[in-house]
Amino acid sequence: MTTGVLTAENARRVQIALVGPPNCGKTTLFNTLTGGRQKTANYPGVTVERKSGRLRTPVGHTVELLDLPGSYSLRARSPDEAITRDVVLGRQAQEGLPDAVVCVTDATNLGQHLRLLLELRQLGRPLILALNMMDIAEKRGCQISIETLSRQLGIPVVTTVAMRKNGVQDLLGEIDVLLNQTPVTTGTATTDDWQEPSADTIRAYHQEVERLLREAVIQEAAPERLTRQLDRVVLHPVVGPLILLGILFLMFQAVFSWAEAPMDWIDAGMVSLQQWLAAHMEESLLKSLVVDGIIAGIGGVVIFLPQILILFLFILLLEDFGYMARAAFLMDRLMSAVGLNGRAFIPLLSSFACAIPGIMAARTIAHPLDRLVTILIAPLMTCSARLPVYVLLIAAFIPNTAVWGGIGLQGLVMFGLYATGIVGALAVAGVLRLTLLRGDRQPLLMELPSYKWPNPANVLLGLWERAKIFMRRIGTIILSVLIVLWFLSTFPAPPAGATEPAIYYSFAGMIGRGLEPLLAPIGFNWQIAIALVPGLAAREVAVAALGTVYALSGDEGAVTEALSVTLAQSWTLATALSLLAWYVFAPQCLATLAAVRRETNSWRWATFMFVYLMVLAYVAAFVTYRVALALGGG
Repeated sequence: MTTGVLTAENARRVQIALVGPPNCGKTTLFNTLTGGRQKTANYPGVTVERKSGRLRTPVGHTVELLDLPGSYSLRARSPDEAITRDVVLGRQAQEGLPDAVVCVTDATNLGQHLRLLLELRQLGRPLILALNMMDIAEKRGCQISIETLSRQLGIPVVTTVAMRKNGVQDLLGEIDVLLNQTPVTTGTATTDDWQEPSADTIRAYHQEVERLLREAVIQEAAPERLTRQLDRVVLHPVVGPLILLGILFLMFQAVFSWAEAPMDWIDAGMVSLQQWLAAHMEESLLKSLVVDGIIAGIGGVVIFLPQILILFLFILLLEDFGYMARAAFLMDRLMSAVGLNGRAFIPLLSSFACAIPGIMAARTIAHPLDRLVTILIAPLMTCSARLPVYVLLIAAFIPNTAVWGGIGLQGLVMFGLYATGIVGALAVAGVLRLTLLRGDRQPLLMELPSYKWPNPANVLLGLWERAKIFMRRIGTIILSVLIVLWFLSTFPAPPAGATEPAIYYSFAGMIGRGLEPLLAPIGFNWQIAIALVPGLAAREVAVAALGTVYALSGDEGAVTEALSVTLAQSWTLATALSLLAWYVFAPQCLATLAAVRRETNSWRWATFMFVYLMVLAYVAAFVTYRVALALGGG
């Protein structure tokens, strides 16, 4: 077969796909090549993430680079791997066939990673092999003959160090060469007649990999002593879980202690802005909208940005360091008790940041029942959108004191809320696996990556992306809901001679008072009822809604008073604890329900999840409220 010529004249529309197994440093390479010139979207019809970015080669060619999900083989066994296969084969809707493919492999683990390259080579597409992490391989004493490997494969082979900008120059140079010549075709199959490799073909691939290693690897790498030593401790059946527990506990303590100063700065800035606008704007509906609706609501949400970024910082560092896979192995025994395996732990841990990427991450679980159970319990992990509610109520009702040798009580309560969500998720998983989703447990098979220092640039880029997403939600969903909420809270005007705050007589007040009889048994008042309804759009809106409701319910001084102080004066401890219990189990935002629908291709499971979470939330809040009252918390 023949392939098209990639030249400087048509380089503007050249698209190159990055393909490689998990943990090979592919995404780090993508970030280094594209920098900030990248965008994230979803592939049409699915929630698999599509990351693309622009790079400029040394001679000035502009290339669109695609970062495809990690895959060990074109024999797709998960939705993520299916997307990689379909894009490479040109079968993905609205996605053209890539002009070339860069296969990224871990130079320290060629025996496991070269099989994918052999499958890609059979497609006959322009192909480059990038031996990544070459610096680590050399430190371990590994010596690879690049010339021999290139000659045996019949394709260009380059070495890369993705964590360094000067470590990708050989790859950029080879891309330039590719853009100005007719690529050499080495495969016998085409993307049109590709078929899944048979068992005999796979055995032949493994034999070919062994032959290539004998020919091209001059000296094999010595097993990394530090990795072995660390794994003896980190994967110890007793010490390992204690280390994991300690890391999670440190994370929740840091969410409070590290974020205190930046939160104070943001709070002071928002209060100053609120006071300045209140003093300089004439009394009007516009002033009420800006001061009481938008600023009071958004100010109550944006203040939690430092804590959310600290939570993401820990998750990104653990992923880059190589600890996440170890955590999955550590949790395998616990997960097996509820019919899952340790692979479900990574999507669940990702759900601490947001349930949506956690639900999406379940695509890496091959077994359909395990994947479905993981999706259904992912919202029970405490996502960052719950964090503003937790922090607000803990700051208002839990003393900022130290217990047990200096451990902060507020951080301890936060850890307890997260732990309650985890225990609840495992209990629900066990019930589902014994009833609706009964089936055999699948064993855990997972590659353990080598430990490596996190790339600061990647971590900062990840934090920047999360900050943009958070602020975009504030500027779109939350702002829109706040404007609607302000309208419902302002109109109609109170009747003549009214004795209650104006919001009491508004549409929002009517909704809140209509729901109050249903929520009174769990200690919720009509103001909380008002906040719960828009909170279905996005968790953070509940805090913004409370800020708006209490700003419109109070006097002039209440507009600028800290919301936590206002709640501490207005609610009982039993009500606050009941609301915390509600938020541990309450259904996630509508976007999460939509993600469940897309991942399961059915509203049936999304509806089931909403109903069971609502029932759990009500029961947990009821029990908490009644116990707190019995103990004198009223």
